[in-house]
This record gives sequence, structure tokens and C-alpha cells, in this order.
Amino acid sequence: MNKSIYCNLFFVLFIFLAVEASAQQNLFVPRNVEKAFVNGTRSYDGNPGKNYWQNSSVYNIKADVDPFKKLLTGTQTIMYRNDSPDTLKSLVIRLYQNINKKSSARDFNLWRDFTNDGMTVTRLVINHNQYTLEDRKAVSVSGTNMIIKLDQPISPSSENVIEVDWNFELPSGPSIRFGNYDSTSYFIAYWYPQIAVYDDLDGWDMNEYTGTTEFYNDFADFTIEFTLPNNFFLWSTGILQNPEKIYSQKILDRYRQSFYTDEIINVVTKEEAGKYNLLKNDEAKNKWIIKAESVPDFAFGFSDHYLWDASSVVVDSLSGKRVQVNSVYKETSKDFYDVCGIMKKVLIHFSFSLPGVAYPYPASTIFNGAGGMEFPMIVNNGSEDSYNRAASLAAHEIAHTYFPFYMGINERKYAWMDEGYAVLFTNDFQENVLVGYTERPGVVKSYERAAGNESELPLITPSTQMRNSTYRIAAYNKPATAYNLLSHLLGKELYLKTLKEFIRRWNGKHPSPYDFFNTFNNVTGSDLSWFWKPWFFEHGYPDLSIKDFKVLGNEVFVNVKKTGNYPVPVVLTCYNSIGEKYTNRVEASVWKDGNVEFEIKVMISGYPQRIEIGDDTIPDVNRTDNILFPGKE
Repeated sequence: MNKSIYCNLFFVLFIFLAVEASAQQNLFVPRNVEKAFVNGTRSYDGNPGKNYWQNSSVYNIKADVDPFKKLLTGTQTIMYRNDSPDTLKSLVIRLYQNINKKSSARDFNLWRDFTNDGMTVTRLVINHNQYTLEDRKAVSVSGTNMIIKLDQPISPSSENVIEVDWNFELPSGPSIRFGNYDSTSYFIAYWYPQIAVYDDLDGWDMNEYTGTTEFYNDFADFTIEFTLPNNFFLWSTGILQNPEKIYSQKILDRYRQSFYTDEIINVVTKEEAGKYNLLKNDEAKNKWIIKAESVPDFAFGFSDHYLWDASSVVVDSLSGKRVQVNSVYKETSKDFYDVCGIMKKVLIHFSFSLPGVAYPYPASTIFNGAGGMEFPMIVNNGSEDSYNRAASLAAHEIAHTYFPFYMGINERKYAWMDEGYAVLFTNDFQENVLVGYTERPGVVKSYERAAGNESELPLITPSTQMRNSTYRIAAYNKPATAYNLLSHLLGKELYLKTLKEFIRRWNGKHPSPYDFFNTFNNVTGSDLSWFWKPWFFEHGYPDLSIKDFKVLGNEVFVNVKKTGNYPVPVVLTCYNSIGEKYTNRVEASVWKDGNVEFEIKVMISGYPQRIEIGDDTIPDVNRTDNILFPGKE
């Protein structure tokens, strides 16, 4: 090749890379994230890099569950695939049940009677090398993490066999996100020894589980054999592989019908719940064989007296894909008689409206336990006092199917990446399906009360550094508000296109905040750093005020001052003497160039009697300077 041509091509490539990187120049990029860009595992345009990798596991588990002795005993074989370029000299296994130990650090209090000895590991073999927890030089346990110094390091591009036997005492009451809800009804999560995430940003995830921050898991395949007394039903992540060996014929027929019908089937009715002829009773115990593919976790619930409603719903009009939905509940939970129908509405809205991506799993179940907590394909929800509240709780927890499950988000570090979207999706569901009911103004008002106070931290702050109300605002209300403002800024069509592209690029992977920012910059063709920087990186708050106004003929001009540093839309509303309302709205982009004043106008009939800026979906920490009463002309 001619030397001058080569130099010209090199110059063009240099300019291209410089342009790609320019979106990062206004945002602080931590060294570990910048290293990922240099190594090619992430890219400045928001796509996974050409060298992107992530590890995975295949779990084969046998678990004996004894609700009367309150004991779960398990044995598992894990095939762990190291696709990283690194030789792993240690292995980190999560023992989540250790959060219930009396001595464990927790962000929430437990009743003394509900604590126990945590998870007991009785056998640990890694690639044929046996380890004991008594050997403190090789194995150390810190809270919910078990760190093993490997005799034989794990090489890149290798498959490795980990065998673990363990047991733990089932909780005697509600624990954190799981527990015992009556004498024979349990929801069980965080129950098996789980390989921690090793990724391109941090290496091993060494954050311990203390109750606040939730998920960061690799994607895995599960084959699980549960053994339970034969009068207990079980519902879980995944799909039951041997229903004909478990259910009586009438239950089996109803169960199978639910996969193909829009009708809500009462699989176990009020009259039947608690009876002993619903499951096959050939032996003292039944073996439930369940499989789940490419999910980041596995949870289950069981009871010997719950009611069960089931149906299915089409989530993809092109393929005709149906998703089976289940609600299982105690007879006294009045709201749950509507939950199966609610679930169908939720899945339709999420699949076809926002986020507009077909629900990715074959089934969805809501188990009537306590609180509200999501797991792949199954949710643990308490009862609510109204249809709208029950529907909102169902929508929020099912929304997590997309974030953090389908997307593999590191919720431990960046809870706003999933909780904020769960709030946004729920608010959109409320406003479009639960007509006349919305919690969005409450979300905004809650954020307003915290905005700019010293306890409020920038969203980019790792969630592990936050507690209590600081975490709550940063994880839920503030990001949901920012996402809503962003959707108006871009417009519904472009926003939805961009969000769906982010989901397409990163489903089944582990996106970081910078992959999110860069994808939006890339797809919209705009450098949105002017929005990202204040809302996600800076201390501050949103605050607009009316500086002055003038009336020229039938036009009202209002000079709006940006007192706070967060950009928000400007909405001007004027009322005339007979109460007629006139409104104009301009989006937050009016502040992108750094100006602190903006003149907005509205056409009006007559002289304005009341001038107001803002509305209940736009945060403003001081609304006292947002209203004027001009009086007579």
C-alpha cells in the first residue's frame, strides 16, 4: 500500500476513534471501566466490545425439603465455564443463607427466633480436589462469601466441576425476601451455594449480601430435583418436567390446559385446597424435576393448602408465543383472586408497549408470601388492600424480568439501572391500564423531599455504599424520574427505539452504566452528557422559578430562571378570569447549552389571573416561587 494512503487511513481511523470517545470526555470514567474500553470488552458506541466475555454455570441439584423438621439438605454439581482470559487462582462461592446467622452483618433486623446457624457446607470438591472449611489457609468464610484458594488454578476457556453438599434450617418466620408465612407455606430463595460473578470490570464480586443490595449473577442452566412430602405443591423458576408423575389426573388436565388458553383456570379451588387427593400418593414423598435455562437465579415456594389459578397469554404476535401465568395464594388473601388476570394485563403491556419486548421466559408465577420480591419467573408478593395496589406491586416485580434478569445488570453496584426502570414501567402500566390511577406524582414528590440534602448521593455512587432512605431514593425514585424526563426529551418513538436497542445489545450480558449512556448517545446520534452529568454524576437538585413576566396582546411571556443545576422541562400554565387553562411545554434540552434563563410564552384569551410553571411529574425543590397572581390588567 502507498505510504501516503496508509497515513491518510490511519488519520481517518484516529479521528473516528476520537469522535467515538468524545461522549466520554464530559463524564468521569473510573479506571476499571476505562481499562475495559482499552481491552476491547466494552466499546464507546455502547455495544459489547469485540473481546467481550462472561462466565457461566450449569447447576445439577438434588434438594430434600422437610417442612416439618424445617430442614433443607442439598447436593449439587456445578459445571463452571471460565471464558475469561484470566487464570483464576481463587473461587468465590456465595452462601447466602449465612445472612440468617446470629453473628452476620445485616441491614435489617430479624426476630431473634428467626435467626439460625446459616448454611453448613459438609462437602466441597473442586476439580477432584477436596477442601474442608476447617482448613483456614485454603477456605475462608466472610459473611455470605466463601473464598477458596485453589490447589489447581482454573485456566482460561476451561470447564470445571464443583461439587458441594450443604444443609440449612428453614426459617421459622419471615426473613429478608423469603421465609415461612404460615405453618406449612414457605418461599425459599438464596438457598444453594452459588458461584459469584467474575467479570471484566471488577474480577470477583466480593460484595457480601447484607440485605439491601440484591442481584448480580451470571446466567446459568438449572436441573433440580426437589423431594417434598406428597401433599405439598411446589412452584418455582423453570418448568416442571414430570407433571404426570406428580399431579392427579384432574390437576394434570387443568395444568396442561392453562398453557393454551386465555381462560383463567382454577387449578386448585377453594374447596379442594388442603385435600389429600390432589397429588399422586404412591410414595411418602414426591420428586419434582424442574429445568430452567439461561436464568440468573432460581427460587421456589411450597404449601399444602394454597389455591392456584393459571392461564396463558400471547406475548409475541409474530411467533404466537404464549407464556403460562400462575398465582398461588392463601384463601384469605382477597386481592389474589384477581392476580392471575392482573398478570396477563402486565405481560401484554410490557411485551407490546413499554419496554415493548416480548416477555422472555416460558412462565411467570406470583407466590403469596410477604413484601414484594422478584426472582426469575417467580415473584414473592404479600397481599394488598386494593386492586390497583395489587396490580402495581405485580407490575413492579414482573418488570424486573427485564432489569436485572434479562439484562444481567449488576444491581449490587447500580440498583438504579433496574429499580428505576421497574418504577418507570409500573407508572406507565398504571397510566395506560389502570386508567385514573398513577403513583408517578408520589414518586416525584418523594424524590423532591430528598433532592439536594447532604444524605442524597449521585446515582453513579455504588449502591453498596448506600443505606436506608439514601439507597431508596437513589435506587427507585430519582432514576425513575430521570428516565421519565429522558423519555419526554427524546420523544416516545425515539426513546422506545433506543431502549429496545439497549436491551437487544445487552440481554444475556452484563451492561454497565457506561454501556447504557453510550448506547443512548449512539442510537440517538446526540451527546447527552449535558443530561447524564447532572442527573447521574453530580450533587444537586432541580429548581425553576419565575423571574418576571409580560403580556403583549394575547401572549404571555414568562422569564424562567434555572436555580438548580439539574435540567428539567419548562411547563407554563396560565388561567384567565373565567378559569380557562392554557399550557405550553418545552423539554429539558433548552438548558443543554448552559444558559440559566429561558423565556417561554403561551397564547391566552383575556388577561392572566394565575401564572404557574411546572407540574406534578416535574421535580422542583421549591415550588413557592413557581406561581404568580398578576391581578387586573
